[in-house]
Amino acid sequence: MRSKRKREEESMRMGMGMGGIVWQTPDNPPQRSDYIFHNGRRHVRPYYFEFIAHVKNRWAGKTIVDLFAEEFKGRPYEYYVDAVECGRIQVDGEMVPVSYIVKSSQKISHFLHRHEPPVMAWGVKVLKEEEEVLTVCKPASVPVHPCGQYRKNTVVGILEAEHGLAPLFPIHRLDRLVSGLLILARNASKADLFRQQIESGLVKKQYIARVVGVFPEEEQVVDANINYNPREGRSTAEMVDSSTDTRTKGKAAQTKFTRISSDGVHSIVSCEPITGRTHQIRVHLQYTGYPIANDALYLTKEASGRSVQKTTADRAAAISFCSPARDVQEDCANACKENWSEDFGIDPMCTNCPNLAPKGYEGEEEGLWLHCVQYSGPGWIYECPYPEWASLE
Repeated sequence: MRSKRKREEESMRMGMGMGGIVWQTPDNPPQRSDYIFHNGRRHVRPYYFEFIAHVKNRWAGKTIVDLFAEEFKGRPYEYYVDAVECGRIQVDGEMVPVSYIVKSSQKISHFLHRHEPPVMAWGVKVLKEEEEVLTVCKPASVPVHPCGQYRKNTVVGILEAEHGLAPLFPIHRLDRLVSGLLILARNASKADLFRQQIESGLVKKQYIARVVGVFPEEEQVVDANINYNPREGRSTAEMVDSSTDTRTKGKAAQTKFTRISSDGVHSIVSCEPITGRTHQIRVHLQYTGYPIANDALYLTKEASGRSVQKTTADRAAAISFCSPARDVQEDCANACKENWSEDFGIDPMCTNCPNLAPKGYEGEEEGLWLHCVQYSGPGWIYECPYPEWASLE
């Protein structure tokens, strides 16, 4: 293992000393120049970022290195030793030895060369811009707001970087792999009003999905509890039996389904979730025996065998976009004219460099055939165009 002095000399020689780095925090807004487009995907130019956490009670009593090695397993033990010794990991704003024992509530800073996962290269299309409300068509694969490893590669981040729209307050959720209508309030009071209406059951939601098989013509109402397992990242549905006292797991959930069209292989189905549980539409469609045709998480082997039309991950995400196919292709082609050979800073301590994407995100992206088309409430209605995959012709 290199000595501390030798590591510091190497860092300074490569221009990577702590004093020479511009560290970003959540207060630093995304910029248009932060993005790199390559092979139909939007990447974020790696940047230096200060992650901040406070010592939890269960962490107290551990050494600073053991804490990181046990709680944040994405990097090797040796990395955390080096990071503490050169000041990339600090406690209460100060450098500490690797043997330092942390105490409850102390502030821990991890100064990191941050690589965000890529998303599909489609832009975020603004549908309607009002004084207090903004509606957009969210592309599949892009998360709504900063979460996990995503910060700039989000709908909120892209809108600020490319349209100068901030602050924005999303008033409802859309899973990362789902496309369609997203409503954002432009001030906190308007966001609170929307949320009160949603919590009071005054807001109706409509999605469309492309499912396996010929969906029944009659309206189908699924009333089955949803039990979400965060460890597995998936939900299960369980029918409530009112004739017994057997307790069921999960939360009450109800969804209405109506067939729009079918070609004998797939069906386009209107989905109206009455409640809002995690993966509710996806798992209720699976429960009916007609899962979303490209939903790898809930597509059973039997249902997959009935779906003769396969789709690649690129195709699935691409056709979730809201504009005509020709416009989408031209937009992507123009975006991808960016010079991919343009360098970004290589950090000698980074475990992701020289790759642009973080480890585990080098593969292709996938988007669902599930699209939000309408939200309506007292005196208002917002809509989003159907995606191309909604046509079975």
